[in-house]
Amino acid sequence: MPFPASAQTLWHDAATIAALAVFAATYLFIAIGKLPGYHLDRAGAALLGASLMVWLGVLSLDEAYRAIDFDTIALLLGMMIVVANLRLSGFFLLVNEWVVKRARYPLALLTAIVLIAGALSAFLVNDTICLALTPLVLDLVTRLKRNPIPYLLGIAMASNVGSVATITGNPQNMIIGSLSQIHYGSFAAALSPVAAAGLLLTVALIALAYRDEFLTREPFRVVAAAPIRFNRPIVIKSLSVTLLMVILFFCGQPVAQVAIVGGAVMLLTRRIKAHKVYREIDWPTLVMFAGLFVVVAGFERIALTPDVIAAVARQHLDHTGILSLVTAALSNVVSNVPAVLMLKPFVADMADPQRAWLVVAMASTLAGNFTLVGSVANLIVAQRAQGAGITLGFWSYFKVGAPLTALTIAFGVCWL
Repeated sequence: MPFPASAQTLWHDAATIAALAVFAATYLFIAIGKLPGYHLDRAGAALLGASLMVWLGVLSLDEAYRAIDFDTIALLLGMMIVVANLRLSGFFLLVNEWVVKRARYPLALLTAIVLIAGALSAFLVNDTICLALTPLVLDLVTRLKRNPIPYLLGIAMASNVGSVATITGNPQNMIIGSLSQIHYGSFAAALSPVAAAGLLLTVALIALAYRDEFLTREPFRVVAAAPIRFNRPIVIKSLSVTLLMVILFFCGQPVAQVAIVGGAVMLLTRRIKAHKVYREIDWPTLVMFAGLFVVVAGFERIALTPDVIAAVARQHLDHTGILSLVTAALSNVVSNVPAVLMLKPFVADMADPQRAWLVVAMASTLAGNFTLVGSVANLIVAQRAQGAGITLGFWSYFKVGAPLTALTIAFGVCWL
């Protein structure tokens, strides 16, 4: 026996309210990062939110599957596998040793760290670069008896700034690349100048904030280091695969396809056991992305009607400055990846969606430098430093990160 129309309406309204509550609770949890009394993490919260969207009937299971952007998941997984091989092969140890031999002064060392972190982050995902470089830089500055804080700031901030340059620089750019279908080369041509200017500003602001550390002409003492252990064949193979992938990216090949094939090729080896590579992969991030795609799709279904989207679009959101401010603010409230997903329906309805996507990529990435909790890369550096007994405090980060964010976004707005 069918429900009366009034009962169906009541059930629909209750399900809508519940779904809105699920969306709000999921984003609130991702912004805060914890729930008192529970061990639920961000990935679990996103998965729970996605499951509730299906259970409430907002999306069918098939619709939930279709909501997940598997191109983004495949791209991120492939890049993680490649970077894992670079790390296990000892490539980053070689980079660290190269810097030690050439950077004889504090400012030269900072500049080298910033440029290397920024350049590697542009192509190899900023979070993974922070994981690899932080312990190496900590070991180096400890041996040199230098203040580690400014160099840690250099890793975190440069990885954020450098990653703005390409689609493979960070997870939110990967999502934007998939949604916008912007050519890899066009994306890089538009945002690489912003990244380059941002890296120069990063060096300048850190040096100004820590003048006692960098305004010196006294060179470092030569410090002995343990012999470097690295696997030459895997280093060569990893670099060759990475270079070929970047060439194919710029040639217009599908980035997700290139990345996942490159990752699969790296698994074909007799020198590194596959389980060691799998341990290096950030599986919770992949789960979180899949869950967020479903949660946002459910929110779009129940709340973002064409009238709502049109009303928001009339608030001059297509203006570069306004869109940048909204994106930056949203990125610092709920984090950059959720912010990008929330902006998706509004950007798609704009007069020039590709330019708008570039603005969102620029602002969401650079906004990560505003506070210590502004990006996952920052937290990785802070947590690694904490494990070595060094505290990277909120205010130590903010006094450099806030002006850097303002200046880089202002430059990005003018450039775009």
